[in-house]
Amino acid sequence: MKIRKLKTEEAAPLELLVLADPSPRHITDYLQRGDCYVAEANEQIVGVYVLLPTRPYTVELVNVAVAEAHQGHGLGKQLVAHAVQTAKRLGFATIELGTGNSSIGQLALYQKCGFRITGVDRDYFVRHYAEPIYENGLRCRDMVRLSLDLTEPQMSAD
Repeated sequence: MKIRKLKTEEAAPLELLVLADPSPRHITDYLQRGDCYVAEANEQIVGVYVLLPTRPYTVELVNVAVAEAHQGHGLGKQLVAHAVQTAKRLGFATIELGTGNSSIGQLALYQKCGFRITGVDRDYFVRHYAEPIYENGLRCRDMVRLSLDLTEPQMSAD
């Protein structure tokens, strides 16, 4: 498995990005403002994430997605760990992210990787998405915000 920054002339893997965000408009917006990283296996892109600078010394991890055939094998954890290390290397002090209240597996993953819940943006997905989103039998309404201080020693994500 190799994780690398997407080259400028390469098209972003939209078929993966829509797995984590059903809004092509949102995806286009943060792809223009952030840096896209891809995971490759056998010369195929099987995972993706975007790092989006938001404030001085702060970056947001947006749209972590893994191809369905590769889910459940630790690739999401590898992508998050790579994003944290990349953000550190680039000099950011904080990495933030937001995920849906119904994204139970993702909430667990991010907390295992050291992220802490910092707040809830109530009705975010109701306000910003035209169609309702459902996961795990729940309506995705609220965005759960998490962050990780990159200046403190990190605990293992095991």
